[in-house]
Amino acid sequence: MEGTINRNELYTLIKEAVREVLHEETLELFLKNIPVVSKEEMEDIKKLYNKPSTDKEVAYSETVEI
Repeated sequence: MEGTINRNELYTLIKEAVREVLHEETLELFLKNIPVVSKEEMEDIKKLYNKPSTDKEVAYSETVEI
């Protein structure tokens, strides 16, 4: 099956493909750099901090007039 594609469509397709690959690689690199936590360390963390609260506090708020 043969098809034609104009230059702008090809550019857009390549740009999107490169963006996806960069996103995947960045995410993979980020995840690889998270240190591994042992079961003992995780238990200590849970004892110290308990479960996170479901109530969220506002850390910063700003009103902007337009």
